[in-house]
Amino acid sequence: MTDPAAPAAADVPLWTPDPERIARARITSFTDWLAHTRGLRFERYEDLWQWSVTDLEAFWRAVWDWFEIRADRAPARMLTADRMPGAQWCPDVRLNLVDQVLRHDGLSGPALLWESEALGEGAVDWPTLRRDVGAFAASLRALGVQPGDRVVAWLPNLPHTVIAFLAVASIGAVWSVCSPDMGPVAVGDRFTQIAPKVLIACDGYRFGGRAHDRREPLAQIVARLPSLEALVWLPVLDPGAAPPAFDAPDGAGPRTLRTLGWVEAVREPAPLAPVPMPFDAPLWIVYSSGTTGLPKSIVHGHGGILLAGLVTTVLHTDLGPGHRFFWMSSTGWIVWNLQLLGLLAGATACLYDGAAGGPRANLPAEAGGGPDWAFLWRFAAKHRVRTMGAGAAFFASGLKAGLVPRETCDLSALEAIQSSGSPLAPECFAWIYSAVKRDVWLASVSGGTDISGGFMVGLPTLPVYAGELQCRNLGCAVHAFDDAGRAVVGAVGELVCTRPVPSMPLFFWNDADGARYRESYFDLFDDPVTGPVWRHGDWLRLVPRPQATGGILYGRSDATINRAGIRMGTSEFYRVVEAQPEILDSLVVDLEYLGRPSCLLLFVVLRPGTPDDAALRQRLAQAIRAGLSSRHVPDEVHVVAAIPRTLTGKKLELPVKKLLLGHPPERVFKRDGIAPVEAIDAFVAFAARAGGAKG
Repeated sequence: MTDPAAPAAADVPLWTPDPERIARARITSFTDWLAHTRGLRFERYEDLWQWSVTDLEAFWRAVWDWFEIRADRAPARMLTADRMPGAQWCPDVRLNLVDQVLRHDGLSGPALLWESEALGEGAVDWPTLRRDVGAFAASLRALGVQPGDRVVAWLPNLPHTVIAFLAVASIGAVWSVCSPDMGPVAVGDRFTQIAPKVLIACDGYRFGGRAHDRREPLAQIVARLPSLEALVWLPVLDPGAAPPAFDAPDGAGPRTLRTLGWVEAVREPAPLAPVPMPFDAPLWIVYSSGTTGLPKSIVHGHGGILLAGLVTTVLHTDLGPGHRFFWMSSTGWIVWNLQLLGLLAGATACLYDGAAGGPRANLPAEAGGGPDWAFLWRFAAKHRVRTMGAGAAFFASGLKAGLVPRETCDLSALEAIQSSGSPLAPECFAWIYSAVKRDVWLASVSGGTDISGGFMVGLPTLPVYAGELQCRNLGCAVHAFDDAGRAVVGAVGELVCTRPVPSMPLFFWNDADGARYRESYFDLFDDPVTGPVWRHGDWLRLVPRPQATGGILYGRSDATINRAGIRMGTSEFYRVVEAQPEILDSLVVDLEYLGRPSCLLLFVVLRPGTPDDAALRQRLAQAIRAGLSSRHVPDEVHVVAAIPRTLTGKKLELPVKKLLLGHPPERVFKRDGIAPVEAIDAFVAFAARAGGAKG
C-alpha cells in the first residue's frame, strides 16, 4: 500500500533518555551481560535487534540464561524446526509458567494492588498469592480438573481472576477468559468451541456507578456449554447472590452443576507444586476474529509465552522487582493477559475494575455524573505507579477534555506511559509531554492477540518521536512488505514477520489440519528460501533512525473490527444485527486510521415497510450492546438498498473499507465482480459526500 497523504515523520524527538536512565535500564544490563559472557558488543539497538533475528538460537539461549528460567533441564536446542507455521521450540524441556511467577514469593510488598467499583480496594502480598493459588488449584483438582482440561472464566479485572488463572495454569489445565460485559452470543461463540469442564463466573459488575446484573446472560451462556461439569461462583454485586437456575442443554428440564463458592474454594491452604508441562503445552486460549465464521480460538503455550513475555513485557517494558505497573484493561483484551506477565519480573500488578472515566461516568449529569478523565491519573498517583498503560482512545479523551493531570496529580513516581489498541496520534504524544509529564518515557506499542506480545514496541534507552513506535521487538523479524513481497523502508506496506517467534500460536482449537491457521497469517507472502511469512494485518511504515528503526502504523489492512483493543469479526456483528426481524442484510466497516478515532459504520437493508426511525436505531444498539458489548455499538447507522457482494456471495467489506478511506473506486473493486452491481453505487456516493476518511 502506498499513501501519499501519510504524514512526514517528525525529526526532533519529544524525549531523549539521559545517561542515568540508560544506565539503569534492564536492556543495558542485558547487553552488558552479553558483552561479558558472550563477547557480543553492539553499538546501536538496531545492531542488537539484527543479531536477535539473525541468530535465533543464540538470542533465545541468551534470554533463557539471563533470566535463569526454571525447568527440568536446559534445552539441548532452542529451535529445532525453523519454519512457519510449525516451529518447534525446546522440545526436550518441561516447565510451568507459574513456577517463574511464584519464584518471587519471598519478596516484600504487594504482588497485586487493586481497586474495584464493586468490591472496594485491597492488596495481595506474594506469600498470600502463593497460598491462594495453591488452595484454588486444590479445589480445581477436587472438581476433577486434570492437565489439558479447559477452565473458563467470565470475570472482571479482579485479583480473584489472577489467582484463578495462576491456579489453572499450575495444574496444567488450559485457561480462557471473557469479560462479563460481553454478551452471551460473543461469549458463547468463544467458549463453546473449546468444551470447558469448569466455568468461574460472577453475578455481575459495576461500571460508571451502575450495577449490571449478569445472571440471566450467564444462564444463556451455560445453556450453550454441554461440556460443563462444575461452576465456581464469585458474587461481585451481592455477597449473598445465588447462581441462576440453569436449563439442560437439550432443554429437557433443569440442569445441575457442581457449584463451589469462591470463599470455599480458597479456604483450605494447600501446597503449591506447579506441574511441569511440555514446553509447547497449551497455557491459554484467546480469541481473534476474522471476517467469516466463529472467532479464532488461538492456543499459546507455557514456554512460548514465558520466553516472549520475558522479552516484551519485562525487558522492553523495563520491569523489575517492586516496580508498580498498571494497564487499564478489561479481561476481554489481550493486554489483561500480558500485564500478568509483569509478575515474571517480581513487579506489582495494579488492577482497576471499573470505568476509565471514574465510578460516576455513566450516571446522568443531574446526579453529578459524566466522565472524569483525571480519575486514572489519580489512581496512578495514589498507588505510585511507575509504568501506566491504556488504549489510545483514553489519551485522546484526556486531550479533548483539556485535561492537565500534572497540575492535579502527584506523578513523581511515573516514569513510563504505554499506549496500544490503535495508533496513538501525534497530537496525543504532544499532549502527554505538555499536560502529563515532561520527563516520561512514552511508548506506543503494537502486537496483538495473535502472538500475545509485541511486534513494534518501546525501549527506555531510545528517543521518542511524535506518532512513532520506537523499535522492532527483539527476536521479531518485522518488516514492511509491498504488494510484491519486497521489504520496504519509508513506504507503507504490510506488517510481516519473516522468522518464527516463540509466542506464535501453537494451533487453533478445532482446526485439525491447520488450514484456518495458515489462511489467517500465511496466505499472502511466501519466501522462496525460508517459506511462508507471517502477515499480521496492519499497515506499517518503517522509519530509519540513528539508533533504531521505528515505525508508524496506519490501522488494519483487513476488515477485522478493533474497538478499544478488542478485536471482533464482522460475522459476529451480522449474527446479532440480522437476527433483528427488521434487518434483511447488513455490512459493518471500522474506519480506524492513524490520527483518527475508530469510526464504526453499519449499513443495513430494511425489510419493506420498516420505518427508518430512532426507535429502530435504539433497538439495534440495544441488541448489539446485549449480544456483543457496548464498545461495539456503531457510531453511525445508514440505510442502503442492497449490500454489495462478490459473485460467490461474500460481502465486500474490505473494498468498501478502502473506498471509505479515500481510495479511488476503480482501484478497490471491479464492477463486473459485484452482485448486484448497482449496490456499490450508494457506497461510492457516500464516500464522495464524506470526502473519504483521509480527506
